[in-house]
Amino acid sequence: MPELPEAETIARGLHTAIAGRRIRRLRIHRQEAVEPMSPAAFRRALTGRRVESVARRAKWIAANLDDGTRWVTQLRMTGRFTWNPPSALRDAPHLSVSLLLDGSQGGGVLRFYDVRRFGRMWILDPVAWSALDARLGVEPLSEEFTRRSLAGLLDGSRAPLRNVLLDQERVAGLGNIYANEACYLARLDPRRPANSLDESDVSRLHRAIRTVLRSAVERRGTSLSDYRDVLGGEGRFQADLKVYGRSGAVCPRCGGQVARTVLAGRSVFFCPGCQR
Repeated sequence: MPELPEAETIARGLHTAIAGRRIRRLRIHRQEAVEPMSPAAFRRALTGRRVESVARRAKWIAANLDDGTRWVTQLRMTGRFTWNPPSALRDAPHLSVSLLLDGSQGGGVLRFYDVRRFGRMWILDPVAWSALDARLGVEPLSEEFTRRSLAGLLDGSRAPLRNVLLDQERVAGLGNIYANEACYLARLDPRRPANSLDESDVSRLHRAIRTVLRSAVERRGTSLSDYRDVLGGEGRFQADLKVYGRSGAVCPRCGGQVARTVLAGRSVFFCPGCQR
């Protein structure tokens, strides 16, 4: 599932590809991709609109349109965009939505593929966007994400640390891969109660979250299965993973064995020898 680094890479790629272009035609290949809007209403809302910019909020992709609305995409498990030269808007395996855009430098076709079919798109007016934004937590690479704010988010919760870090109303965009890696870098057991961390623990965790995310953004995300950028390129951070997906492997720090357990239905990877 795309997390903050993958969503950031996709948003940057989309901004480069389609900002300043106008949507001339679109085809909805799977109706559920735009629910609860009807396909006809979705087409009317987008056709003729100029894309002003594309950015990321948490794991969401938001394109700002020239009428003040936002075209928002939630990628979910397997959603991905591709940008290609102009061609017919024909059906293709796993294709949900396709759009023909033009501009002063020529046009292209933007396609949204989704193998698992969980991804969704919406058109949000400023009020609806503000409501969505208000539900999401602090961005972990922003100035607002400080050691003090992180301590406040963890305080009062006895839930496992990893679970609290995945709560999008607390820390926006942080997902399972990078929560596992940040806990490893900070030498913290992801199963610990969140409110058991002392000042030193919180400081290390804050630094680790930002370090891991910045590195993953720089390396354009982690490609373990479906994730690709808008030009079809893979991320490179998978080569840097220390614990995620490495159950039974040797810990690169202490030589112990990486363990796996399950919390809230999702895998957790950690080193019992050096994460306390």
